[in-house]
Amino acid sequence: MPADVVDLIMQDHREVERLFDELKDSPEKRPNLLPVLTTLLTAHSRAEEAEVYPVAAAEAGEKEEVSHSQQEHIEADQLLAKLASTDPTSAEFDTVLQNLVDAVAHHVEEEETKVLPGMRSNLSDERLAQLGEAFVASRKQHLGEQPGDMTRDQLARQASNADISGASGLDKDALKKKVEKEAER
Repeated sequence: MPADVVDLIMQDHREVERLFDELKDSPEKRPNLLPVLTTLLTAHSRAEEAEVYPVAAAEAGEKEEVSHSQQEHIEADQLLAKLASTDPTSAEFDTVLQNLVDAVAHHVEEEETKVLPGMRSNLSDERLAQLGEAFVASRKQHLGEQPGDMTRDQLARQASNADISGASGLDKDALKKKVEKEAER
């Protein structure tokens, strides 16, 4: 039987935590590790947004938690983009890295104590396995994308997941501004 989506998401969370530790503990490895982190975290987020969050909201009754989680993804994207553009040898890098670590740790804790248990309780094993396959396929499709590499459709998905109204008729730039502004609230 294919892996269940909850287990796959948690495996990614552990890998991101491992990368954070390595980035903090081994400054000399930062130039090589940073692209790995940005690629994994971006692909993971896009796969959750496309495949997992809509199902968690609609089928598992986690609409409010999904909206909050989506807003945290938007914040993490912004922090990840800032980290990617910061010189890994600078003192500022440590500060930006810690801000990202704190934001992602908070998100992971909430997701693992609220959204994922709700999915496990309210979705069948078969549905969790189907979502696992969809999550893996979506994550693979998004590998190589970086924070900020968003299509209008991806921004619209973020707006929908975050329950942001009035986004459907906006062009890409206006939609991006609206999503970012709403996430700051």
